[in-house]
Amino acid sequence: MGKTRVAVMASGRGTDFQSIIDATERGEVDIDLALLIVNNKDALAIERARKHGIEWIFIDHRKKTRTEFEEEVIKELKARNMDLVVLAGFMRIVTSNLISHYPNRIINIHPSLLPAFPGVRGQGDALDHGVKVSGCTIHFVDESLDGGPIILQKAVEVLDDDTENTLADRILEQEHIFLPLAVKLFSEGRLKIEDRRVKINWEGMKKPSMA
Repeated sequence: MGKTRVAVMASGRGTDFQSIIDATERGEVDIDLALLIVNNKDALAIERARKHGIEWIFIDHRKKTRTEFEEEVIKELKARNMDLVVLAGFMRIVTSNLISHYPNRIINIHPSLLPAFPGVRGQGDALDHGVKVSGCTIHFVDESLDGGPIILQKAVEVLDDDTENTLADRILEQEHIFLPLAVKLFSEGRLKIEDRRVKINWEGMKKPSMA
């Protein structure tokens, strides 16, 4: 059996994408990081792909319906036999069309402790609500908004003088640790979904603190 073939979808800076690249190059995650798909021609993630010799594709969602866009994504994923799709700062909601082709094979990273504060302002909503702890969540993607089965979470303390940017920066540090770990767990067949719970086989691994 070959390595798990992974495609990343991103819209912006691509720092989460970079964290997977780095973990792969360090030998911590044994995958074939084979493709980057961007929906923004100016995404800095493209330069990261170029630098590391990873194939990348730009698909412009603005010139297509959502269905047409996803059909093109599916075509490119199928042509390359992708096993896992990682949404890493991909600023588009995916629909049942894409999900049905990759059930329990699409994961997303979100900057809050779901189910609290789904949507595009996870950090800002957390601050507005006055919570003392926020964090990040890696979850399987289903047809709900940021509501799929949770794989990993990491708590981050909210400081009294935090701004949306400072909180986002500290959460991002943890995203860069836990997203590659989630990819590793998937690629090694350590994840099992039972109802809404994702059970993880930690045998032979050190389980990280999520507090």
